[in-house]
Amino acid sequence: MPENTINLKIFRFDPENAGLDTHYQTYTVKTEPGMTVLEALFDILDNQDGTLAFRYSCRWGICGSCAVSLNGKCRLACNTQVSDYSDTLTIEPLPGLDIIKDIVVDLEPFFENYRKIKPYLVPKGTPDKENIQMQEDVNLIEPHVKCILCAICEASCPVSWTSREKYIGPMALTKVYRFNRDTRDSGGKERLEIVGDETGVWRCRTIFRCTEYCPKKIPITEAIQFLKRRYFTD
Repeated sequence: MPENTINLKIFRFDPENAGLDTHYQTYTVKTEPGMTVLEALFDILDNQDGTLAFRYSCRWGICGSCAVSLNGKCRLACNTQVSDYSDTLTIEPLPGLDIIKDIVVDLEPFFENYRKIKPYLVPKGTPDKENIQMQEDVNLIEPHVKCILCAICEASCPVSWTSREKYIGPMALTKVYRFNRDTRDSGGKERLEIVGDETGVWRCRTIFRCTEYCPKKIPITEAIQFLKRRYFTD
């Protein structure tokens, strides 16, 4: 293999062919210092194959759109260096989610679970003035407000793979924690009722893969365990 090149072995899926032509296609890309996986995908799209489908938006690790599976681990393509890999990098769609085309997956069920938990502040009383938080209040939720809705936690969780219709998922549970621990919120009890059964916190098996692969290093599993304890104390 020539120096300064890498083979990208990419999963291909054509919905117009009823999924009968799923296969892997390998492209050789010339690498440059600092090149990300997302940039390598653009190189293929621009110079080799204009039919390749992938999702992206900000390119800065903020929007979460470019989450894919890289050599079996879910990561953001925009902040993963090609130099982290050698010879061949296999790029696949996020596992456990329906595929729309190539490495683009259907995130609607993911966002439907997000909407279920009322992901917004429910103000206490009449919000007629600014509700100021002290730094110690902010510290309670500081890691969890960084969630970018990338679905990596969901795609990394084996329970989500096998219980997609029965499990609200680690992202939604993390959001419950985020809002329930916010000192400005009064909707905590209602949210706990939404997730307080075997489709919610009690389906988590404490595998920690959601925490391990979260690109923002959010302690997701710890948040879910907190909700289990809070369910019996609220």
